[in-house]
Amino acid sequence: MRTLLALTAVGVALTLGQPALAQKKELVVATSQADAGKLDPHQASAGADKGILNWMFNALVRIKPGQASPEFIEPDLAESWTSNPSGTEWTFKIRAGVQCHGNYGAFTAEDAAFSLKRAASKETSAFAGDFAALDKIEALDASTLRITLKSPLPSLLGLVSNYHGGLMVCRKAALELGDGFGKNPIGTGPFAFVAYQPQQFVKLAAHKIYFRGAPQLETITYRYIPSDATRDLAFRSGEVDMMFGRQTNQWVERTKEVPGAVVVAMEPAELNSIYLNTKSKPLDDVRVRQAIAHVVNRKAMVQFTGDKVAREAISVVPNGNLGVAAVPLSPYDPAKAKALLKEAGYPNGVKLKVVQSTLPVLMRLMEALQGQLREAGIELDIEPVDHPTYHANIRKDLSQVTLYQAARFPVADVYLNQFFHSRAAVLQPTAVTNFAHCAAADQEIDAARIEPDPAKQKALWKAAQEKIVQAVCAVPFSEQLVMWAWKDTLDLGYEMKGSLNLMPHLTEKARFTK
Repeated sequence: MRTLLALTAVGVALTLGQPALAQKKELVVATSQADAGKLDPHQASAGADKGILNWMFNALVRIKPGQASPEFIEPDLAESWTSNPSGTEWTFKIRAGVQCHGNYGAFTAEDAAFSLKRAASKETSAFAGDFAALDKIEALDASTLRITLKSPLPSLLGLVSNYHGGLMVCRKAALELGDGFGKNPIGTGPFAFVAYQPQQFVKLAAHKIYFRGAPQLETITYRYIPSDATRDLAFRSGEVDMMFGRQTNQWVERTKEVPGAVVVAMEPAELNSIYLNTKSKPLDDVRVRQAIAHVVNRKAMVQFTGDKVAREAISVVPNGNLGVAAVPLSPYDPAKAKALLKEAGYPNGVKLKVVQSTLPVLMRLMEALQGQLREAGIELDIEPVDHPTYHANIRKDLSQVTLYQAARFPVADVYLNQFFHSRAAVLQPTAVTNFAHCAAADQEIDAARIEPDPAKQKALWKAAQEKIVQAVCAVPFSEQLVMWAWKDTLDLGYEMKGSLNLMPHLTEKARFTK
């Protein structure tokens, strides 16, 4: 009996001295991308890169974590802001005491001005065209930034938010590291870059002096697992805590069966469109483009992925954007498509070159489209390339048909300017993502940008969408929600409804509950 009591006492002492289960502090996230593209916030165009950069960098303002609408904009590196009555001059008060990673000092208005100028330069930014409306960017003192616009910009706060080129870099680090900045990014966010292993992972660590408080997670390992099956298995086994999911009903139903799994369909939905290069033969003939539009079956494309993760497109601008208009899209009619091709001088059909990402979600969509277009004698000659190469090559105008899946800051001005204004055409100095070389609605897009009356502005946006559809610069077919899953022991610190970066926003509040 004494021996039993003694052993019990020792057990109690050990239990009191060392907790049986320490709280988990390392988060492992898996993406479907095969490797990192560019870990520079002003050059990263792939969604999987933009998401992780949002954990390392801040912006002047941010969309409240868990939301995806501009109505939820709140202060970030800027404590407050004002504008003149005409909306052409904005002044931002920069938060004091924010520290850059790696002992690069305090973030000031000078860093903010440097960041915006860097984002606006085509030599250093993939988003330079977005910033064309900026005239002057000035640091008036350490805490005051002034932005002067050439004309009012409906989405100015979106431009300087934690999305695309709006992320802020630390000037000293960017200048010191030069071309190496993309492999050793320095920001001000809750997590700092530690290491990168090609095709394996990126490692981040808590930025202990983060201005909103020390992160509760100590490390994040961001793993590149392009195989859907391997990624799912890693999640089921507990090797991965959070993962990017497949956009299919089957994946949703199967993953919900995993014990402790939380499955989330995130807004905003990404608009799936094929952009038709109107400068290349035979796509320079609108009848050929109309034929393509008539043979794309939108209902079938939604069924292909599943109604739990997709819905039909209603315009060339995504549903949910301020200013989107439900415009009549071409009905599915293969017979009419064949007649249009014959009328255009192609009775035996056409062959079109396609540069296509091997990212599984995109490749599956393109293969489904390839089957549909074949019904009308339209052959797609697909050149599969890895995702970073795909982004590079479509911007070199190497693809006649470009499948692009995208969400943007949810104001019609942004989507119309980036995808359909002539100044955003690829190969132009102000290029963004106008793969179609579309110029059908330049006048309406420009007029809407400076129109002070909201009703008239929406009318101009609607007219622009109608002209773009009529010109068949693009064929929108579906909108896909972004699917993620994570373990229910992970508390993000907010309710997840959406994320413009298409990835959960990991902040200093993220933690494991056990």
